[in-house]
Amino acid sequence: MMNSAFRNVHFTASRLINPKPFSSSILHFLPLCSGDVSHRRSNPLRHRNSVSPSSFSSFYIPMAGGDGQVSLSLEKQFENFRVQLEESAALREQIRAVVMEIESATRLIQANLVLVHQSRPIPEVIEKAKEKIVDLKKFYGRLAEILQKCPGQYYRYHGDWRSETQAVVSQLAFMHWLETGTLLVHTEAEEKLGLNSLEFGLETEDYLTGICFMSNDLPRYVVNRVTAGDYDCPRKVMNFLTDLHAAFRMLNLRNDFLRKKFDSMKYDLRRVEEVYYDVKIRGLISAGDQEIQGQS
Repeated sequence: MMNSAFRNVHFTASRLINPKPFSSSILHFLPLCSGDVSHRRSNPLRHRNSVSPSSFSSFYIPMAGGDGQVSLSLEKQFENFRVQLEESAALREQIRAVVMEIESATRLIQANLVLVHQSRPIPEVIEKAKEKIVDLKKFYGRLAEILQKCPGQYYRYHGDWRSETQAVVSQLAFMHWLETGTLLVHTEAEEKLGLNSLEFGLETEDYLTGICFMSNDLPRYVVNRVTAGDYDCPRKVMNFLTDLHAAFRMLNLRNDFLRKKFDSMKYDLRRVEEVYYDVKIRGLISAGDQEIQGQS
């Protein structure tokens, strides 16, 4: 009954304020205001989505440092890692500094040996190139001293000077062939560089790869020698490469890079054979040279 009286008072007041009131049907849709908010209808969704403060106690979020012993062990382990990495980086910097000097000396040797292709006197060219071999021996001695600081870690750092060593062996083998006409064997290469096979030696794959690099210089040398009038040079180089290629075929090569370099030796031999056959067909080989070729 109080609601009905309140509605009549509200209607009368609205007519006094607004002479053109809304239709009475709209009033049925207006919410009834009451001073007691406790009678409002509660929204079930509101209670469903609300979370009481007491419910937070059921959630648990693990925090860092929960176990003191585990944290200390992790910290100690990674501190050791940090020290090891810093020591390894410092060691690599020392190795790289020596390797750069080896690379520089090798470039100077190669620059001197290039003069062979210009018909320069071979003894003069070799004598100038030999001056750098003393420096190479000193540089490899410094490498051995650096590796003594980390016993048993030779193969960990071997890749830092592998390619430079292969280039060194290539130049030494080419110099040795120019002097003697024979192959520089593994022990002779180690002796020239002052290496010890027990502590700091010349790896077999590095030696073989260097020999393959050396064979790449021979076709150019043959062409230039023939141009200079040395028609017997193709025969000597062809015999040398034939024996060397046959020796490599005894190996079961599974190293992809070394295998590719060995395959390139076959093409070097073919190029030298073509030069020799061309010289022979043109009659530029003397009868004595042909007899030597038949005996060999």
